[in-house]
Amino acid sequence: MAFLCLQTSVFAQDFTGTIRGQIIDKQSKSPIPGANVIVLNTNPPQGSASDVNGFFKILNVKTGRVSLQVSFLGYEPFVVNNLNLLPGKELILNAELEESLVQMNEVVISATQDKFQTNNDLTVTSTRSFTVEESQRYAGARNDVARMAANFAGVRGADDSQNNIVIRGNSPAGLLWRLEGIDIPNPNHYGFIGSTGGPVSILNNNVLANSDFMTGAFSPDYGNATSGVFDLKMRNGNNEKHEFLGQIGFNGFELGAEGPISKESRSSYLVNYRYSTLGFFKLIGVNFGVGAAMPNYQDLTFKLNMPTKKLGTFEVFGIGGVSSIELLASKEDSTDVNFYNDNTQDVYNSNKMGVVGASNTYLINNSTFAKLTLSASYIQNGNTVDTIDFSTRKPVFFAKERFTTTKYQAHFFVKKKFSSRLNLKTGILYSFTDFNMFGEITQAEGPNFRYFDDKGTMDRIQPYFALQYRVSEELTINTGIHAHSTSLNNEIAVEPRFGMSYKANSKNIFSAAYGLHSISAPLNVLFAKTKENDVEYQHNKDLGFTKSHHFVIGYEHRFNESLRLKTEVYYQNMFNAPVSNIPSAYSGLNYGLAPFGFPDSLQNLVNSGTGQNYGIEFTFEKSLNKGFYLMSTVSLYESKYKGSDGIERNTVFNSNYVANVLAGKEFELNKNAESKKSKKYLVFDVKFTTTGGQRYTDILLDESRARKQEWYDWNNLNGKQFGNYLRLDTKISYKTVGKKVTQEIALDCQNITNRQNDFFQSYNAKTGNVNMVYQLGLFIIPQYKIIF
Repeated sequence: MAFLCLQTSVFAQDFTGTIRGQIIDKQSKSPIPGANVIVLNTNPPQGSASDVNGFFKILNVKTGRVSLQVSFLGYEPFVVNNLNLLPGKELILNAELEESLVQMNEVVISATQDKFQTNNDLTVTSTRSFTVEESQRYAGARNDVARMAANFAGVRGADDSQNNIVIRGNSPAGLLWRLEGIDIPNPNHYGFIGSTGGPVSILNNNVLANSDFMTGAFSPDYGNATSGVFDLKMRNGNNEKHEFLGQIGFNGFELGAEGPISKESRSSYLVNYRYSTLGFFKLIGVNFGVGAAMPNYQDLTFKLNMPTKKLGTFEVFGIGGVSSIELLASKEDSTDVNFYNDNTQDVYNSNKMGVVGASNTYLINNSTFAKLTLSASYIQNGNTVDTIDFSTRKPVFFAKERFTTTKYQAHFFVKKKFSSRLNLKTGILYSFTDFNMFGEITQAEGPNFRYFDDKGTMDRIQPYFALQYRVSEELTINTGIHAHSTSLNNEIAVEPRFGMSYKANSKNIFSAAYGLHSISAPLNVLFAKTKENDVEYQHNKDLGFTKSHHFVIGYEHRFNESLRLKTEVYYQNMFNAPVSNIPSAYSGLNYGLAPFGFPDSLQNLVNSGTGQNYGIEFTFEKSLNKGFYLMSTVSLYESKYKGSDGIERNTVFNSNYVANVLAGKEFELNKNAESKKSKKYLVFDVKFTTTGGQRYTDILLDESRARKQEWYDWNNLNGKQFGNYLRLDTKISYKTVGKKVTQEIALDCQNITNRQNDFFQSYNAKTGNVNMVYQLGLFIIPQYKIIF
């Protein structure tokens, strides 16, 4: 398996570059000396052999798209194609070789690298590895890995305002974000407690390495999630040369730097800072759907990599961001409806999020290594909401909330390679959470009551055990157990996991997986309070885990090394979901996109709800080859649930189908020019998305008029469906690659047909009517990037 990072250097003499990196054993992480690395299709042949520590370097390689071949006696060889080598720059290839079950007398260099294999070798189904280049290239992705993942099979992301990820009909709250081996809070600006999405990502794809995205039945080393996992890795900085990056685009003004701390020890630093640019785009007429509001945010990402000779490799990493916005309906036309807020409220929102961690990876011997990661994270959400008097347009206090969560984590694991067939990974993830939750709300009818006021701590322990056994070159079995326990309810969940992959031949692969998964209810559900006759009640603190059985069967056909067709069939049985203690349509399985208000009776919840998600997914994919790529995904699914009233309904996430088509082509404009100071490229990318309409709950007009606020048809929750969502995006990029400087200008045009896709209904208290709010229309994002 290879981890690829594109990096740059400062000096060059011609249109050539350097390829270097390290070759290690995939299971034990021990270096492989003497491995052969060859650049294909070069005359005379160019290559190198790894040294005693597994490092190699190939100088003066002709730039452009290059392919490399890595081989070593006793290991399975592979080929990596279409790497982008820039003039005077460095391409860093850190390759992990897997030991062959068949002992060979000579190396046969004919096999090719599995382009579609994941970083985590314990997963066999429902997992997609992605490169940083994909998140930067895909039209409509806005350089956001979450929006990029919405193109994968089984994923629905048809919400222009947020990057929430709906996987196989599950709530976005069921997604686990993991960075460098530790669980992290919502990594998005303007995120909210218990959510996993937001309008703008704090994660910076310029500092990420190849990572994994999982959509179910994941391996034993992941827990406290029921829908999917984003397992993200940060790349190391260049440990030989200082390099710099500047960029302006949707995500902000951006500056980056990387380079060696000590060339002798091969230590490096990597840092990137961004500041919001939406004010600039507003000046040039780009509307982000926030009315007169001005979003303000900034974020910082860094990583230090420090290898030692005796104590292993130490790493220090961190991400953090702050954001604020004022959505003031009192300052806008009373008939307007804001994309992020209706015309009845003034909202003052502020958020802070940060993670800092340190790890040590220690090679015990040539077959065993251990890793310890310590981290601290912090997230704060603050909101003040005033309602607008529809006759005077004056704000009146309605609600205030401030949620703060600090979490300390320790993740330790040992991975042992017993033989070329048998591998073991066992570890434990411990977290200690300190939270402070306060909120109050004024009802239109009745006295004030406080609905959050709690301080406390909780422990979470997640030990796991995973075993991989390669029965033969064709059959691999992964099995293990994950356990999950918290101090809040003293419940212990023991979760078996199983997966198998069978390669019938070089073209046909069959797979199957099963996992029992569990997740805690969000803190703002667990600690919600009601107040009746001056007596406070807290009903939900002892809620147990929501659980699911997830079954997956898959088949994959490889037409060639870059073209495949993959299909998966799945069934997910949800149980122990939070529902009301009295007959009601409410269920925690709708958490994340349910109506904004809830009946008072729903404050008292019990674990007796059920649900089921099932469907079939297709992926037809041609990975980048000769400057062209193509991916088409189709997902057909059903997502149902039962509340305490026993009636089966659609979840709010049941859109029934999702289909995506993406394609792109890269052209070298001056390829045949005899004399040129730079190489010039033109890149076209296109994306088409369609999905079934969003489920919604109808607003009862008479009730809303009587209450002077919107009131929903609670007995018919999710009973209606908006029209189908359709969007066509294009992206055009022009890139000049010089001997010292690379520049790129891009124009990302989203929803180029300016289609009006339904978003939600809003009740206007002044007019007494229900209005439709639409998603973004034509949306053009310019971007400029410079690397030197």
